[in-house]
Amino acid sequence: MGARAGRLLRRFNVESRAHKEISRSKPEPAPRHETYSPGPVVSEEIHSKDDPLLFRLKQVYVESKDPLKQTAVVPVLKKVERRPLRHSFPGDHLGIGEITDVPVGKVSIVEALKVLNDHKRSPQTWTLEKIAQDYSLQLKDTKALVEFFIPFEVKIIPPKSDRKQIKST
Repeated sequence: MGARAGRLLRRFNVESRAHKEISRSKPEPAPRHETYSPGPVVSEEIHSKDDPLLFRLKQVYVESKDPLKQTAVVPVLKKVERRPLRHSFPGDHLGIGEITDVPVGKVSIVEALKVLNDHKRSPQTWTLEKIAQDYSLQLKDTKALVEFFIPFEVKIIPPKSDRKQIKST
């Protein structure tokens, strides 16, 4: 039903609308850019010498020296001191080769989780100083680790007591 009404509206007075559209003035296109134009005729002035300019050019004296060649200095990489891992995953976990040592001042993910768990369970025994000494870390790094590196926590929010709960019978 709707298609029939739409078709009637589209076909209403089609001829007069078509004549109106055809009789409209068409916009004029923009002028085209000239593609070829012969270059200017070269005059004899270009080929003749200009004595005042030549005289000034002879007064200009430029002195330059090449810079000394510098040999590229290759920095000598220091061998980073490493320490053995204290805790790691058993075996070849997730297709990653087993890590046996880490640079001094860094901890692996497993060690970081162990440190955080130990510090959370007993902060009196696992103080920041003890963690820094055991894992060869700086005190500021240890403080940042404990403060900002938060492992996954599950928080169970108890339901409000004013609501009635459905109990299974």
